Amino acid sequence: MSVDKGFELKPLQVRLTRADLVRYAGASLDFNPIHWNERFATEVGLPDVIAHGMLTMAVAGRVVTQAKLGALVSYTARFTRPVVVPDDDKGALVELSAKVGAVLDNGDLRVDITAKFDGKTVLGRAQAVVRPTEAA
Repeated sequence: MSVDKGFELKPLQVRLTRADLVRYAGASLDFNPIHWNERFATEVGLPDVIAHGMLTMAVAGRVVTQAKLGALVSYTARFTRPVVVPDDDKGALVELSAKVGAVLDNGDLRVDITAKFDGKTVLGRAQAVVRPTEAA
């Protein structure tokens, strides 16, 4: 499969629940109370408990890795808005899309990622570099 600039990857939707935040906190050892304590989160000016930034970034990266274009060489993003995770069974819906923004001189692909929560972008300048495999 030939992949050119403008190629759109299959979109992905991921729900993050409070249970996901607990599991991520345990794996990352990031027990900051803004990720699990509603009272604390609101006292520091947040609307509610928020997802870990690195969890949001990891979830967004899945839109690239699920496309199986090749090896992920690098991935960067800026955190621009929190993902607020309600205390219910539905959680927060993170909507992900991506497209090839450039084919680099060495043949690698720069993939531009869009991550949205509640209709608003939550990551800025989210970009991955993928080294295509022969099968891609």
